[in-house]
Amino acid sequence: MLNNSINIVHKMSRLSKLYGVVALWLAIGFSAGQLHAQDPASSTDGSNSGGGGGPAAATPAGGGGGGDAEKGKTLFNNNCAQCHAVTEETVVGPGLKGIQQRAPGKEWLYKWIKNSSAVIASGDAYANQVFNKFGQIQMTSFPSLSNEDIDGILAYVEQASAPPTATVGGAGQAQETGGGGSAAQNGGNAASGPSELFTVVLVALLVVMVLVLAVLLAIVTILSKAVAPTAEGEAVPATSLNQRIRMGMSNAFHNSTLRSIVIWLFLLVAVKETLDGAYSIGIQQGYAPKQPIAYSHKLHAGQYKIDCNYCHTGVNKGKSATIPAANICMNCHGVIKKESPEIQKIYAAIEQNRPIEWIRVHNLPDLAYFNHAQHVNVGNVQCQTCHGEIEKMEVVEQRSSLTMGWCIDCHRKTEVNAKDNAYYDKLVALHQKQSKEPLKVANIGGLECSKCHY
Repeated sequence: MLNNSINIVHKMSRLSKLYGVVALWLAIGFSAGQLHAQDPASSTDGSNSGGGGGPAAATPAGGGGGGDAEKGKTLFNNNCAQCHAVTEETVVGPGLKGIQQRAPGKEWLYKWIKNSSAVIASGDAYANQVFNKFGQIQMTSFPSLSNEDIDGILAYVEQASAPPTATVGGAGQAQETGGGGSAAQNGGNAASGPSELFTVVLVALLVVMVLVLAVLLAIVTILSKAVAPTAEGEAVPATSLNQRIRMGMSNAFHNSTLRSIVIWLFLLVAVKETLDGAYSIGIQQGYAPKQPIAYSHKLHAGQYKIDCNYCHTGVNKGKSATIPAANICMNCHGVIKKESPEIQKIYAAIEQNRPIEWIRVHNLPDLAYFNHAQHVNVGNVQCQTCHGEIEKMEVVEQRSSLTMGWCIDCHRKTEVNAKDNAYYDKLVALHQKQSKEPLKVANIGGLECSKCHY
């Protein structure tokens, strides 16, 4: 009977370890799913156009035959990886998995990668088909690459995109490069990460596993205390509550399974926090500094309905919307609320001929170009699209993340403001022949790297 009890304890202990491992992996899977779901710019659809180009963009060909894959990897990373992945994943241009099966031949590939413009100008049917299909955005030419270099890139792409199991086919649906971005062909639909149902099921399983693990550990602890002294032929000593607590903590600390679970959970949380912190570098979402003069957009733009353009005079004319000069404030406050302490600060700045040191709220990195006139005057984008409901803010804060992914997502979804603008007439007509979708910003180069980075 005693041996049976001891065996039961051992079996339940092993079972609790198994449940602990399963619960740990469920937790890791859930965390990884959440990280994937936070990526707004990832796309599940491998039909993006090429855009910024590297040789890989145009590398359709069949079989990396004889190329130096190791050298090709270096060339790919230096020239192609900015816009293309070796999988079906979309970066800027399409994923390159299976791309070697789609070109007319190796010689065609060599010409296309070295000078795609010349191939298009020659009237080549396939080249023009690819060029027109992807928004007529020119891929970068690489005349310095030799045929051997291109063979190496092809070999690396084929090697890196090969599945772990021997499966063939399915590559015919991947698309060649020639221009724009995924939204140019697919309306900018981005991946949304794990489905809500999947997340709910995973959380439910994790909770159940944790509860079962807790029950098993409790049963093992109780049975261990009941069996161990009897097995040794000793009487069960009377212990106080404090002694039992200390004993339980000691047993928990020396339990290798429990220690492993705690350590892994700690490492998982630490890694997730590190990644979240790295992704947030340079992002000032929620930043709301106190200004030297208390100015309320809620009062001026909200209650009094003053047009944003009245104070921010550069918004329709140039890159910057401009911070209003003191004379604009004086257009009204020369006669209104002159006695206000905050208005007196403006008078003091004028009398002393010194600028008001406003604190900038919305900051873009120097490597990114943004033009207010292009968006507001031409694109008819409302201030609230980027700045949030500014007319309701007592203190201005940065509502949007203003990251590259955020901008690209907008370009994929926003239709071109072509109404009553003859400049776009031919573009709209051409686009309507090729697609039933409305003309989006992505279709006219909105995903091209050099539009914002040069």
